[in-house]
Amino acid sequence: MAVTAESVRLLRERTGAGMMECKKALVEAQGDLEAAAEMMRKSGLAKADKKASRVAAEGVIVLERAADTRRAVIVEVNCETDFVARESDFRSFAANVAKAALAGRPANVDALLQLKIDGGGTVDETRRALISKIGENIGVRRFALVEAPAVVGAYLHGSRIGALVAMKSGDDAVAKDIAMHVAAIKPARVSAAEVPADEVAKEREIQLAQAKSDPKNAGKPDEILVKILDGKLRKWVNEITLLGQPFVKDPDQSVEKYLKQAGGEVISFVRYEVGDGIEKKQEDFAEEVRKQVESTRK
Repeated sequence: MAVTAESVRLLRERTGAGMMECKKALVEAQGDLEAAAEMMRKSGLAKADKKASRVAAEGVIVLERAADTRRAVIVEVNCETDFVARESDFRSFAANVAKAALAGRPANVDALLQLKIDGGGTVDETRRALISKIGENIGVRRFALVEAPAVVGAYLHGSRIGALVAMKSGDDAVAKDIAMHVAAIKPARVSAAEVPADEVAKEREIQLAQAKSDPKNAGKPDEILVKILDGKLRKWVNEITLLGQPFVKDPDQSVEKYLKQAGGEVISFVRYEVGDGIEKKQEDFAEEVRKQVESTRK
């Protein structure tokens, strides 16, 4: 049996081990996934075999910024419960991962997992050791490296939401203000010019259909409705773009106006929120207790 990228991925998800370890085990097992998993468990490389399949939707967002403030990294490290997310060893691990990412400039998460961190081991080795110690699935989900000609603004809201903003001009205080706004308001793009034409066309189509179904617009020709919609579309674009949004610290002015007054220009931004996009199973504790009680009566 051939060793494929998909079989490596499946073995990684099952065991929580590193990519190279999984590939080596699959080669030795001649591509047999079950045999490779068993081999890794016997050798102690798959201590997290069962834990690796559990959903890790809690965790922390960690930021690390270079001394010159022109380079920074944002990392999401996940665990299963908010209790572990507050645990000191977990937080120390997350902080060390961010430091390694900033120093090592890895191309992707797989490369990040192979970097050395404080303590001597790799990120992945330390992660698996922490799984065995704490008893929960732990994963390094994603990271982003941000660089800027002027400054990278950084803002962390608690430990669950973080933002980095690359600035072409402006000082650190302005950059932090914009990062705070990004964290709080969650814009989708920097400016109207970055909104894809197909998204605008789709929104126009939706709003036109809504306008036609409104009794107040009965009998109005499409060209009149389109003119009415132009204003609504401009409002929609402003709502989803950083420059068009009311500035979080002064809603009476837009972010664009604030930046012009402060002499700042934004190139790009990154915003992470813990568990964003992860489907987390909703546990019904009362129902679980009821089922346990019923099972004891049988």
